[in-house]
Amino acid sequence: MVDKTQVDEVLKRTLGKRYFNVILPLFIASVLAFLDRLNLSYAALTMNKALGFTPEVFGFGAGILFWGYVLFEVPGAIFAAKWSASKWIVRILITWSIATTLMMFVKTPIEFYIVRFLIGAAEASFYPVCYAIFFPRWFAPNERARAISVMLTSLLVASILGSPLAGILIGMSIFNLAGWQLLFLVEGCLSLVLGIVLWFWIKDWPKDVNWLSSEEKKIFSELYQHEITAKNNVKKYTLWDGLKDLEVLKLGFIYFMWIVGFWGFGFWLPTVLKSVSGLSNANVSFLVTIPMVLSLIGFLIVGNSSSRKGEKRLHVALPLFIGAIGLAGTVLIHDPVLNFVFINFAAIGVYSGMGVWWSIPTTFLSETAAAGAIGLINSIGNIGGWVGPFLIGIVKSYTGSYTLAYLCLALCLIVSGILIFTLPKKRPTDSL
Repeated sequence: MVDKTQVDEVLKRTLGKRYFNVILPLFIASVLAFLDRLNLSYAALTMNKALGFTPEVFGFGAGILFWGYVLFEVPGAIFAAKWSASKWIVRILITWSIATTLMMFVKTPIEFYIVRFLIGAAEASFYPVCYAIFFPRWFAPNERARAISVMLTSLLVASILGSPLAGILIGMSIFNLAGWQLLFLVEGCLSLVLGIVLWFWIKDWPKDVNWLSSEEKKIFSELYQHEITAKNNVKKYTLWDGLKDLEVLKLGFIYFMWIVGFWGFGFWLPTVLKSVSGLSNANVSFLVTIPMVLSLIGFLIVGNSSSRKGEKRLHVALPLFIGAIGLAGTVLIHDPVLNFVFINFAAIGVYSGMGVWWSIPTTFLSETAAAGAIGLINSIGNIGGWVGPFLIGIVKSYTGSYTLAYLCLALCLIVSGILIFTLPKKRPTDSL
């Protein structure tokens, strides 16, 4: 039996070390993963014209990355759970650095589609491995929503730091490379360097590190086994049980609707903002940092509140409703200042609940079942990462505006938020 007082003391004492040695390396890797999406959205400001890509071509290519996810997400997560999560993360970083660098050489739509697919295949399973393997091994259930939220602020940090850098780079030309080519070269080099560093930095289990005492390692091992026992006493999931479970499939559909709105908004944000503001590419890139900073604050507030109160459903659904209002207002309000206010609402809404959301599957799933199921949820959801950008590209081409497309994205967020309330309120880990 785990001594709760002793566990609380160890968790508090080791929190800083765990954030530095577990969350920080995953945070940096996540920044680079999100920079790929960010770079593509800014590259579109000059790349599309240079290569003659239509909105349909760009939207399809931007989203086809997620089909690489869909095919390799579940197998990759399962393999990492059975082999080594830390080495799998290193493999991901090195292979996606190579695939990302290939974007420099794209000339035709077919080449664009192939390289984007390869990037998705290389990156597949990164986030499921984080959520299903690293966080349960290193963070107690009542710490997880806050910890995942902190890690996922990387999405906003990538935008805050990357947007101004991307705005500068796309206006440069070095060694006969266009600015959009430089974006992908820089990203590829950074990913390769981080992959090498992480080989020595991040470890699979508390027992593998030298920065915890023997007593602390024992506590973490007991806590992890105690959590698995508590879940198994309610229902023991095999890998196949997790993949065919109706609740897992429901989570996948909820996430699909969310991600249609999330990436539909994210990939097209610079283009939409430029169309309504008339600003230069560089100024647009700096302006985008404002909603990203506000979303980062929202991420931390929502994650901290959820961990403190032990509540998840409202902490996920409410931001989604705010995001829906923001998306609708973005295209229905034509005053530039109010339009930008609604863009901020949209950004806060699509981002802020994400950390709490990814703490839900591990409240009833463990080990390989959790890895496979979270991979499946992410795969189903990431089909929405193809649908959202492609939908906007198609609708924009046929209607000449973003209005109908953004209203569809808002509806998706509303459906996702409503379905959140159909999830169980009580979980096996609630008492841990």
